[in-house]
Amino acid sequence: MATKVKPGAQSATERGYTDLHEHIEELRKAGLLFEVDREINKDTEMHPLVRWQFRGGVDEEDRKAWLFNNVTDSKGRKYDIPVLVCGLAANQEVYKLGMRCELDQIKDTWIRALNNPIVPNEVDFDDAPCHEMVFEGEELLKGNGVDQLPVPISSPGWDNAPYFAASHFITKDPTTGIQNMGNYRAMVKAPNRVGFNPSIELRTGGYMHWEEWKKLGKPMPCAIVVGAPPVVSFTAVQKVPEKYDEFAVSGGLAGKPLNVVKAKTVDLLVPAEAEIVIEGYISTELLEPEAPFGESHGHVNLQEYNGYMEVTAITRRRNAILVSWVSQVTPSESSAIKRPAYEAAQMEHLRDHLGIKGIKHVCTHEPLTSLHKLIIIQFEEGVPRTEIWRALYGVVSLRRAEGKWVIAVNEDIDPDDTNAVFWAMSYRCKPHRDVEMIRHKDEGHGPRSMVDSEDSAVLIDATLKETFPPVSLPKRQYMEKAAEIWYELGLPKLRPQRPWYGYDMGEWNEDLETMARRAVRGEYWQTGEIIAQKRRGDLKMNTEVRTLGEGTPGAGAREKGELSWDGLKDASHSLDVEPKEPKKK
Repeated sequence: MATKVKPGAQSATERGYTDLHEHIEELRKAGLLFEVDREINKDTEMHPLVRWQFRGGVDEEDRKAWLFNNVTDSKGRKYDIPVLVCGLAANQEVYKLGMRCELDQIKDTWIRALNNPIVPNEVDFDDAPCHEMVFEGEELLKGNGVDQLPVPISSPGWDNAPYFAASHFITKDPTTGIQNMGNYRAMVKAPNRVGFNPSIELRTGGYMHWEEWKKLGKPMPCAIVVGAPPVVSFTAVQKVPEKYDEFAVSGGLAGKPLNVVKAKTVDLLVPAEAEIVIEGYISTELLEPEAPFGESHGHVNLQEYNGYMEVTAITRRRNAILVSWVSQVTPSESSAIKRPAYEAAQMEHLRDHLGIKGIKHVCTHEPLTSLHKLIIIQFEEGVPRTEIWRALYGVVSLRRAEGKWVIAVNEDIDPDDTNAVFWAMSYRCKPHRDVEMIRHKDEGHGPRSMVDSEDSAVLIDATLKETFPPVSLPKRQYMEKAAEIWYELGLPKLRPQRPWYGYDMGEWNEDLETMARRAVRGEYWQTGEIIAQKRRGDLKMNTEVRTLGEGTPGAGAREKGELSWDGLKDASHSLDVEPKEPKKK
């Protein structure tokens, strides 16, 4: 049960989290907000404009939040509500501000929140900012319904209407009373009617609640939050067990309870600092056509029958800001806001529930694949093969539609660099030994096949099983010196990609090192004289010296099955340290 408190004029520090207005001010101060004061048509211009920062070659660090202060539509209507796009996850710095922690603390913050939820505080009814303006009944049909809200068209030319993209649906299990909050798209259908598409393939809480209300023969009460404190939005996209109320996880993220208040016309609690809340009832008797709509899997979702909600009230702040997420083809704000939460959930599942040791990172691949299909697990060196396979199977067991291609790599492989992942698959994996297929999986989120309704998963162990020769790039000190010269010449900023220097992977010895050092000193003639003394006539061409027992490096490690190489350790711990651009004098 929520406790009753009177919040008064709390600061973000007292609350433990920022509301949306405070978050926008922090974005502004950090130089992460681009404000547009000229007229922008929400139906044809807004999302295409912001989309360019994801599809126009703009580096992730240069993306920003966009605040549109002068919004119109194709009919010439002017709106008094600004629209914030990419305001929560344009890039990692934007996300970090909303989380109120450093980037390297985000994963642990999520895991702590999932394991330590905090029950929300119920505030006095009249003190809730989300109830500063209330529209009910006939008022909804006099310009004060959904039509007062500047909802953009996400994919002009394909979508059949504006859709709420950052719409947090709050529902309640009629038996247990536990609330759920999930982010689902919502089609604008009438001033007092919106769509309800709860992604049944993902078995979302909203859909399961709808099934329970349907059994009772009653419509399902619902509240849709559009614009909220960042911790609320971050939690809305997370997949948590049904026994948890997402508001408690939001409190876990903040480290303090979330303020909530009773809705006006439905028996639900909503965030007190929400910008806009749409209340109503979702029919459990009838469905109606919805879509086409551009989806996050990169294809247009064709028309299908889905739920709808009859609106009973709209409440909002006087200075409300509508939030819209750029979704569709990834990367997008929608995928960027989900990714840290999804990766933290997988890490917690593998490490804390299955007890698998040695996992460095779980990477849900984002560009075009939309986080669910390609998942890469990065391991510390020396993890037993049995643990690697437990993790591969563990990833596909967490959620029924997650993990179609699951790949294990070592810690010297950057899981965000698919070229590096393909490199590991090409040389560290033998398909007949290191690949398994799991059949009878759910298709999950994506275009639905008319040929085969089932899917499958492929598990790939692309970790090292034996020592390898060094990576054939110049050693680090030579690459760093070359970078200094690069900048002296006034050349563009370098963006190193791993591996950007060569490192030992176990097949290196003192003799080889001595020859290499002679070479850089210009003493390679001496090496030529030495190797001439080792001539033999009893060998085939291409016979490797290491196979003859002449100083075979790494043999002991291979015999013991250990892969603790100093070179690999150096690479994995230091590859993120890029050669620095010198400060200008």
